[in-house]
Amino acid sequence: MELAKDWRTDRILRRLEAMLIVLDKGSTFLLSGNGDLIEPDDGIVAIGSGGPFALAAAKALVNNTDLDARTIAGKAMAIAGEICIYTNAHVVVEEL
Repeated sequence: MELAKDWRTDRILRRLEAMLIVLDKGSTFLLSGNGDLIEPDDGIVAIGSGGPFALAAAKALVNNTDLDARTIAGKAMAIAGEICIYTNAHVVVEEL
């Protein structure tokens, strides 16, 4: 919440045209380029040119498999990379 507040009020940050996914074990949020904090209904978010493809793949995998979140993210990005010409197929998943 503080990051979203700073994004809207800081002179330099408010000009930043970016999207950011922030999460912890209990919550997932999408921080928009306008500084809006959006909480998805199902805890699944995606950004970027291949975001809609990755989001669709992740939702399908969550609802139809018993895979863990890391594996779902990797598979969703691989599917998005096959569909979207702007999405790189070389993905590194950082896990905290």
